[in-house]
Amino acid sequence: MASQVTLNGSVAILGADRHIHAARRLRESFPGIRWQDGTGADGAAVVLTEDRGLAEGAFRIVAEGPRVTIAGGPFSGVIYGAEELIAQAGGHPDRIALPDAPIAQAPGLAYRTFWNWDHSTNWELSQIGVQEIGVFNPYGKPPRGFLDDFRRCVDFCSRNRIAAVVIFGFLRDTHGGIEASQELCRYATERGVRILPGIAIGSYGGVYWEGDHRYNLATWLRANPQHAATLEKGVGFQIADLAFPLNFPRSDYTLSACPSAPETMAWMEEGVAWLAETFEIGGINIEAGDYGVCGCDRCVARRANEAEAARRKDVHGDYWSHTDMADNFPRLYRTAKAIRPDAWIYSEIQWDNLLDPVAHEAQRRLPHGGVYQHTTNRTYWGRIQRELTRSYVESLPTQPNVIRCQFACQWNGDERTERYALNARVFSEMATLCAERGMTGLTVWGEPSPYTATVEISYLAFARFTWEPTLTWERFLARDVAPLLGGRDAAGEFVAIAEELDAHQRLPLERLRALRDGAAAHRAGDEAGRRWLSLEDAIARRIYMGA
Repeated sequence: MASQVTLNGSVAILGADRHIHAARRLRESFPGIRWQDGTGADGAAVVLTEDRGLAEGAFRIVAEGPRVTIAGGPFSGVIYGAEELIAQAGGHPDRIALPDAPIAQAPGLAYRTFWNWDHSTNWELSQIGVQEIGVFNPYGKPPRGFLDDFRRCVDFCSRNRIAAVVIFGFLRDTHGGIEASQELCRYATERGVRILPGIAIGSYGGVYWEGDHRYNLATWLRANPQHAATLEKGVGFQIADLAFPLNFPRSDYTLSACPSAPETMAWMEEGVAWLAETFEIGGINIEAGDYGVCGCDRCVARRANEAEAARRKDVHGDYWSHTDMADNFPRLYRTAKAIRPDAWIYSEIQWDNLLDPVAHEAQRRLPHGGVYQHTTNRTYWGRIQRELTRSYVESLPTQPNVIRCQFACQWNGDERTERYALNARVFSEMATLCAERGMTGLTVWGEPSPYTATVEISYLAFARFTWEPTLTWERFLARDVAPLLGGRDAAGEFVAIAEELDAHQRLPLERLRALRDGAAAHRAGDEAGRRWLSLEDAIARRIYMGA
């Protein structure tokens, strides 16, 4: 039997002043230990220390006599190490028992990110105003709802090694404006989670999504109407993998500014500098906008190149411009990096074009070190699985590269939402493929609450497989899912029921009743029973609706 190191009684935490949340989690998890800020009575201590030689998020735990040292890479490594110590320590509130062999881990994918809109992120379930789809939506929750939702989201990310949360609608007067967003950034940074406000070059509200503010696009265009874009067609787009048409009502949210106007980009640069200075952000997610391009004479002339002309022939050619990205992203990248050198600056390369070489000429002008995010719908994902190779990824002019999953959410599928589907297998496959073929990260939607067990298991799959892409599905079920649902056999049954429901928009009532009864057999008063109850409820709603 391997030897162990045990800490109990009086134990010091050294480094607690620098690593506040890691120390907090230790105190919460082991309330029976007498934690001290100095040296323990018998020299017992947990030492929390950053090691900048480790990758971001990586950690090692070394036990030497009565002292356990958690060394972590920048930003989140010490927190992840503390969570691993808690998981390995045996669950006793009054003692920590660890093997004396060192524990060392590092993320398989560096960039592990949730992508959320403010209005449709629903993690605090005890409030009005829930929305589940849309991009130009008003905020309908009470003002405190923004912080209530995203604090819960951040807590989950911190405990499960999800590194970042992109937030579109980061700044609105209606959910607290500057003060609320500053508080969220402080809260998230303390817990090792990067907040990445989502912005777009001359669209999507500018830097301040909604409100009477100098960096809000509608406010700026009212004062500078001569810089408004002349869109080549009406605002909006349709996704082929979505069974129903999308609605894009005209409003201040759909305004665009001309990206060829020097004044537009000067204003955007000034806004990005203000954003980086005012908030403790972990980065920015920058788009060129995806609901139309400016067709003024200057924009047409600036985009007069073969690659852009070839791109305009495809199905998405009028929604965005890679020339706009190449001309403008580097300016915003440099502005943000000058203020926050360690920031992750995502550039959205838009959707269903990772394997499309016509954009490469423009992309060669993009700076190395930006995080280049290639979005995929469900059908295009099948093509990526078949055609993407490591050598192709390594040859891309954009480096590093990540995939953003635009399905397994509300934006693909039939009239049902995929938000609450069991998306765990999809996320596991995507993480594994990213690692095998040279992509360095994966982004998925993180809007619905993990109160619904299918959502919880899907998020856990995303977290576990992006951290450890060589993880097998069977090991994931046995190690991570089985304890949540009452054992390995129960986990297998849960997955089978959920995946059958997801695969069929209609099922005979007799089959639905049989599936409901199967789920109900696991109903109990514990947390496992609550998770089964969420599945039973989903089936009961379908029975009520007649299919």
